[in-house]
This record gives sequence, C-alpha cells and structure tokens, in this order.
Amino acid sequence: MMKELIKANTLAILSLLLLAAIILIPAIAQQSPRKFELQPLSPKFTTLIPRDAKLETIATGLGFTEGPIWDPAGFLYVSDEELNKIFRVYLSDGRKEELISLGDPDGNTYDRLGRLIDCASGLRAIIAVSKDGKYKILADRFEGKKFNSPNDVIVGPDGALYFTDPTLDLPKGEKQEIPFQGVYRLDKTGKVSLLTKDLTQPNGLAFSPDGRKFYVDDSEQRNIRVYDVTPDRLLTNGRIFGEEPGQKDDGVPDGIKVDHHGNVFVTGPKGIWIWSPDGTHLGTIVLPEQPANLAWGERDLDVLYITATTSVYRLKTITRGFVSK
Repeated sequence: MMKELIKANTLAILSLLLLAAIILIPAIAQQSPRKFELQPLSPKFTTLIPRDAKLETIATGLGFTEGPIWDPAGFLYVSDEELNKIFRVYLSDGRKEELISLGDPDGNTYDRLGRLIDCASGLRAIIAVSKDGKYKILADRFEGKKFNSPNDVIVGPDGALYFTDPTLDLPKGEKQEIPFQGVYRLDKTGKVSLLTKDLTQPNGLAFSPDGRKFYVDDSEQRNIRVYDVTPDRLLTNGRIFGEEPGQKDDGVPDGIKVDHHGNVFVTGPKGIWIWSPDGTHLGTIVLPEQPANLAWGERDLDVLYITATTSVYRLKTITRGFVSK
C-alpha cells in the first residue's frame, strides 16, 4: 500500500512538473533576448548590407538612447532620455562624457553653422547646444502656443531645420496647448511654419537626396508617409510609403535616414527596416535591443551608428549614407 501511495505521489509530482514546464518554457523563450540577424527579402538587400556583417557594441549601460550624431573628432553625440543628459560617446573605448544635463533630450542634428541642435522635450523647444554645454532656445512656440514635445530634427536642403512635435514626451502635469501633433520648418530668422498636421504621432523624418521627397513616420499608425516638396518648401500629395506592423512590444517606426541611392532606413519592429525608393521592403536588420534612431558616420559615411535602448551599436555597410550639408 505504501509503495502504491509513493508511486501515485511521484506520478502526481511529475505531472505537475511537466505542466509547469509546458507553461514556463514558452514564457522563458519569449523573454529571451533577440540576436543580431539579417533578414533579406530582396537580392538588393545584400548590395547594401554585407552578408557577413558584424554588429559591434560601442557603449552600453545607458538608460534610453536617442539622437546619435557622428563627429569627425571620434565620438558620437547621444541623448539619454532616462538619465536626462546628452553625452559624447567615444568610439575608441565607449567612454561617456557628459555635455549637458537636460530634461528629456531627444533627436539631434547639426545646423549649417555646425551647432548641435537638440529636440529638448522637457523644455518643449528646439535648442542649440554649444561645445561647453550651454544652450540657446531657437523656438518653443507656434502662433503663441507652446510646442508639445519636439522629437526629431533634421537640416533640409535649404538649410532650414525641420522637426516633428508629437505629444510622446509632453512633460507630466503640463498642458497640451497646440491641438494637433505637427511637422514644422524653422528658418534662420526664427520663423516657424507648419508643414502638416495630418499625422497622429509624427516621429522620424528625412529628405530624399534630391530634396524632392520628404519622409515622416507615424508611430501610432505604424506607417511611413512620403510627400512631394514644392519649390517653395511646402509639402503636397501626402501618401503612405510603407507599413511597419508588429506586436505590441516589438517597437514602432521611429528614426529615419536615407542612403545616397535614396533607400530609406527606418527603425521599426525588432530592428531597422530598409525600403527602396519605390516603397519596397528590402529586408530587416534585427537587433538585440529595440532601436530608436540611427546616423551615418565615418569618412565615407558607410557606417550606421544605432541607438538601441541601453546601448549604442556600429554596423559597417556597403552602401554610403546621405547627409544634408
């Protein structure tokens, strides 16, 4: 009788362990970190990214990285939205040097004067940051109302600054004054012009190399829009360029860069999606951490620097990037 009882208990325990394994194994697998992987969908993909590409970790241990900008002096400017700082991250050893402590810095670019331009979400402003860590507000209002939380900024072919203003980082407790989430142009005189307000959550943006097309993604709608640019710098004929669907925690369209052939590189679900100029999805670069933004760097602009959650990565490419000057 005792042997039968022990046997029955043993079987019951084994059954419970098996059931626990069935429940836990998928959950553990789901939580496993992603691995770097190339997922080509077209032969053209491998003319842009080497088949044997290696992903290098430049720096890690940050909070939430954004706004990478390469500097020929051998470092990247990187925003950290959790640590509320902009750093110089040195490429040789990953050393981080604080430039400025600033509430929720976001996308960055250089203007035609060589100044670092930052989307200061906490200040609800576009600012210029000097090399000694001082800043100047270039614009913080449209028609007398405060911006929501500027997110990403680029220099256009005309030398003006173009930026998006979603409510993604609207400071807690502060009121939204502009009743939409717009895309704007800031000229050298300080004039702010609304380009479009037809996106629900505008984020990354870029011009085509010839300046005739303007890309901006909508993180909420998980798509990328493209517009034609008129000679007087207005946007017309807005349409869907591409969709980047994914699961809830896979990431959304965010930073955008283009190469010199006009291919469009967009951070999105699980990595960087590469699109041809005609809107064909050529493939995806899957990354270990969810990327937010990217920048071309080095002498030939054939390296992608990627800000992805807590880390900064480097990826050598075959294609060369396009950077407006």
